[in-house]
Amino acid sequence: MRYVGIYTQQVRNNTRSLLLLTLFPCILIGMVWAFLAIISYLSSGQDDYGNTNGVDWYTVNGQLLAVLPWILGIVGIWFLISYAFNTTMVRKATGARPLKRSENPRVYNIVENLCMTANMDMPKVNIIDDPQLNAFASGIDKGSYTVTVTTGLCKLLNDEELAGVIGHELTHIRNRDTRLLIVSIIFVGIMSTLMSLTIRLLWNTMIFSGNSRRSNNGKGNNGLTLIVVVAIAVVLAIIGYFFTLLTRFAISRKREYMADAGGAELCGNPLALASALRKISRDPALGDIDREDVAQLFIIHPQALTSGFSSWFSGLFSTHPSTESRIKYLEQF
Repeated sequence: MRYVGIYTQQVRNNTRSLLLLTLFPCILIGMVWAFLAIISYLSSGQDDYGNTNGVDWYTVNGQLLAVLPWILGIVGIWFLISYAFNTTMVRKATGARPLKRSENPRVYNIVENLCMTANMDMPKVNIIDDPQLNAFASGIDKGSYTVTVTTGLCKLLNDEELAGVIGHELTHIRNRDTRLLIVSIIFVGIMSTLMSLTIRLLWNTMIFSGNSRRSNNGKGNNGLTLIVVVAIAVVLAIIGYFFTLLTRFAISRKREYMADAGGAELCGNPLALASALRKISRDPALGDIDREDVAQLFIIHPQALTSGFSSWFSGLFSTHPSTESRIKYLEQF
């Protein structure tokens, strides 16, 4: 793999973050525009020769311009709130809590020593009370940068292995990988919420429409029309969610190799980090993690989240290379 310096990686991650910031509004606006165009086509009727009038593009574009400020405003506020409270969001999703120095001075000493070696400010340290092995870094700035480890990781890794894992996470912070990942998590979360809301709306509409038709002796054309409209919104929301997942390709898998190299350099022992990855890969699943977007933060993806077809599908959008290839890369040092 071609060598890339820290500054180059920081610039790349900043560029990718801006790319995601641009792509997501475009996807959302495209969804609304397609919805308006489909509704215009379905309600266009026919001319005197029986031909469908088609889409009234002038009206569609006018409607889009009318709702555009509301879309950008609501999503913008949503994003800013999520961005500001990203630390709380991640901590709640993972069940992490602040780790006191008196509770585990070993971890604090390792983090401090590695930060001095890397000439960087010390991040916050959190812990997840889980016997399984994993770790991750999160945050968008010096005030929110955090390294999180599990109790199982602290218990089963020796000092050199734990230093390698923490060095890996500190490299993610130095390279600003965490900021890029947080932006991705927020966008995927917003689109996932919109998709869930439209599906729930469709379900409620179908129930309401069914009850209405029964009470009106089968006369429920308005209800059926509403179901069709909501169903179109659901399909577009699912498509939008799919394209939002595709934006994860902006997050290069090489960042994990680079973090491994940085962690090996900081701890001074590539084989110790390789050994740690091998141990973690045997038991990386976490019981309280049920969000795929947050799972991408971990040093090794919690494999228990998915299985079968869902595992294969998630692998298409995975932000991590295989653990075997990472271990092989480290053993070449």
